[in-house]
Amino acid sequence: MTDLSTLWEVGLPLAGSAGGLGYAKVRAPRVFWSLVGLPVATTRFAVTYRSTMDVCGLTVQPSRLRAFMVRNLARRPDVQPVPPKIRRVRASSTGLRVTLRLPAGLEPADVMAASERLRHAWGVHSVHVTETKPGFVELRMTGYNVLRQVKMPRNVPAGPMTVPVALREDGTAFVRDYLKVPHALTLGANQSGKSMYQRNLIAGLARLRVALVGIDCKRGVEQQRYAPRLSALAITPEEASGLLDALVDEMEDRFDLLSEHGAADVWELPGSVRPVPVVLLVDEVAELFLVATRKDEERRDRMVTQLIRLGQMARAAGIFLEVCGQRFGSDLGKGATALRAQLTGRVVHRVNDKQTAEMGLGDIAPDAVVAVTSIPPDLPGLAVAGDTSGGWSRIRTPELSTADAAAICAEHAHLTPDVPRFAPFRPTVPAIVGSAGAVPLVTPVPATS
Repeated sequence: MTDLSTLWEVGLPLAGSAGGLGYAKVRAPRVFWSLVGLPVATTRFAVTYRSTMDVCGLTVQPSRLRAFMVRNLARRPDVQPVPPKIRRVRASSTGLRVTLRLPAGLEPADVMAASERLRHAWGVHSVHVTETKPGFVELRMTGYNVLRQVKMPRNVPAGPMTVPVALREDGTAFVRDYLKVPHALTLGANQSGKSMYQRNLIAGLARLRVALVGIDCKRGVEQQRYAPRLSALAITPEEASGLLDALVDEMEDRFDLLSEHGAADVWELPGSVRPVPVVLLVDEVAELFLVATRKDEERRDRMVTQLIRLGQMARAAGIFLEVCGQRFGSDLGKGATALRAQLTGRVVHRVNDKQTAEMGLGDIAPDAVVAVTSIPPDLPGLAVAGDTSGGWSRIRTPELSTADAAAICAEHAHLTPDVPRFAPFRPTVPAIVGSAGAVPLVTPVPATS
């Protein structure tokens, strides 16, 4: 009887703690990783590091000097192969980061090729290899699927034109840095999370001192709610054509300003005369290509020409493009392929066919096409981001409701610059009625940063 009582007293707390850990593993993976996963993974990594590197082919034969010292000074007849030297180990709430110094004879590509074997050897969810500088790589190990429950990291890169938009599968933030990648294309089928990506992007841009210009030919159903923070908005193809003409005129005026000051781009101008950056947000680019009459065809050709001009030259003038759509390729019409070539950043969500994935990533990161076609429908917001270097990664945007995005735009409406060229396209903003009567919701700021 005493034995049964002892088992009951000891086993009940153990079962409760085991059940709690099992619940945390599913519902609170960060907690489970911090309490259990991190200590286990750190210990396994420390104990098996040398043998794992050896079986994965990530060791090299020691130099003659090292072999001589081992045999004669250390008095050891066997000379072990040399693995990469561990320089730094950092733990986080999502995984483990290890900085390695590669020995002569190894290159980062060797470690990248073995990442899947390292993942299984150390029992982590994923291992991503990044070259930090010549001779050094960083192993970014994640303990669980961070894209299942998206939580943005606290420390994200900052800059004058940098917007954190999503979370990468290695636990780092995916940011839109317009100074590095000035123009981008976002593709995705209905209900794929494409609009969620756009909402996060607009909410981030709303906090910066930039002019936001929208083209939403679906009568503004998507972008009208962000009107307090928009310097211009076009909701029909006719308005879009006029707005694109105004953007090109603004670009040419800025080139005249750059010529006067002998500057290569707007960031070399003095702050007192530097024009405010402009981000053009095109909600559904296919609407600009649709034609029904010859007159529509002439307007379409002009709009496409203006977009291509902006894509080719507008970066130096501080004008950036964010083009969004369900499909984008030569089947849209003349000029589509030329425009796509100017959109260096690519984000592709779940699509309906492989051809659409190839339109978005096939020309810059062919390996990412398979990753796009394998995106499940039950994970909206999951996408593949690629760049012209051939690299790509899975990302997922955090959930942000339309009301929350609109509230952020209204909160930062005072940052909306007053650009004279865009005055005819300034959206109508409702007024707030207070004790002093109707007060405009938007107070324009000067168009110089």
